[in-house]
Amino acid sequence: MQMPVPDPRILSRKDALVAALKAVLPADAVISDPMETRAYECDALTAYRCPPMIAVLPASTAEVSAVLKLCHQYDVPVVPRGSGTSLAGGALPTADCVILGVARMNRVLEVDYADRFIRVETGMTNLSVTGAVEQDGFFYAPDPSSQLACAIAGNIAMNSGGAHCLKYGVTTNNLLGATVVLMDGEVIELGGAHLDAGGLDLLGLICGSEGQLGVVTEATLRILHKPEGARPVLIGFDSNEVAGACVSDIIEAGVLPVAIEFMDRPCIEATEAFAGAGYPDCNALLIVEVEGSPAEIDEQLALITAIARRHNPVELRESKSADESARIWLGRKSAFGAMGQINDYICLDGTIPVSELPRVLHRMEELSEQFGLKVANVFHAGDGNLHPLILFNANKEGDLETCEAMGAEILKLCVEVGGCLTGEHGVGVEKRDLMSHQYAPDDLEAQMAVKDVFDPKWLLNPAKVFPLAASEGRR
Repeated sequence: MQMPVPDPRILSRKDALVAALKAVLPADAVISDPMETRAYECDALTAYRCPPMIAVLPASTAEVSAVLKLCHQYDVPVVPRGSGTSLAGGALPTADCVILGVARMNRVLEVDYADRFIRVETGMTNLSVTGAVEQDGFFYAPDPSSQLACAIAGNIAMNSGGAHCLKYGVTTNNLLGATVVLMDGEVIELGGAHLDAGGLDLLGLICGSEGQLGVVTEATLRILHKPEGARPVLIGFDSNEVAGACVSDIIEAGVLPVAIEFMDRPCIEATEAFAGAGYPDCNALLIVEVEGSPAEIDEQLALITAIARRHNPVELRESKSADESARIWLGRKSAFGAMGQINDYICLDGTIPVSELPRVLHRMEELSEQFGLKVANVFHAGDGNLHPLILFNANKEGDLETCEAMGAEILKLCVEVGGCLTGEHGVGVEKRDLMSHQYAPDDLEAQMAVKDVFDPKWLLNPAKVFPLAASEGRR
């Protein structure tokens, strides 16, 4: 993967910039020692690393504004960073950049139960948002698997989803307003504590823009009443294709579970050894959860199990207790960590029409044989958001390159069947050079023209999203 060559003119300004930054931030919020900046050399795409020139940790919107104003003045690139859980290299630094981390911005600013919103600083973790309101019977719906660690800032940047996005939508469906700092330090307010803002949908433009347009420092988020109850059912199958067909039939029948999650045998076995969730011995597993009143839950599960039985499941088991339900979801939430204990892997993120699941799962098995690398599947099956984990040996020469080549074929397949390159992880650096497979040159030009408006110097999050050849000469 190609990254920009550091600009010696920017590197020569380091000492002056450090002094200027320390004039607007506390001394401990400016990190310039090369040994200490290594802590920011990568995100969760750990195959690629590059220590930044400087890292800063502002604690307020005003401090973020001051930092960006200085970097704009010095023509220094800035890479915004939430918690560093990006699986697409969305927070990967360049050697001549300033990392701007929002981890110290973690306060709840306002809670309004009557109008069902919470306003927070974006360094708060996803799970802590629900933690702030759950004692009063509310929750924040988007729930990425990394929700214990991932920051709201990154969720907004990548438009993250999670297991329950089938019913409640992804971040953009739960984001009401945002405070955004532009590259020149200007602070703008988008949306607010209401369902929809008039005029251009700039909030929708910011959500999912991967730090290309501005730094989101505060967010107004929709909170919801907790449902009366919820219950998952485990459904085991002999093959991935049959499980995929079952998912397609559930959606086609008009049933709307709160979640439909898929795991295949390699992931089931690793997760069971790690979390002891009590998963059945099968080749493919669906976790289907419904919610509502007891009568609603019973009715929905009766429909789902009737559909599942048409596909001859090897096991079909409804949760009988809150403890059993918690263990089922602990297993699913632990899947990525469990796989990481036994193998190096790259986690992909592509989205396809649900009806194409059987075909795509079968083709992935063929690609696995072709490239000689195993694939473990765990993903949000209800909305077709795939997360294949390609297993490789990071210490074996050439294995990473083979893994990436196989990953590119899987992502191209997603586009070819009518899907797209990403569902919630973003493009980052991982899929940057595949963008021309999904978008025509005119489409990419239109997207880059939007960045020209928000960030004319192209200083925000360099070398991400757009193919380097397409964006060459803009900065």
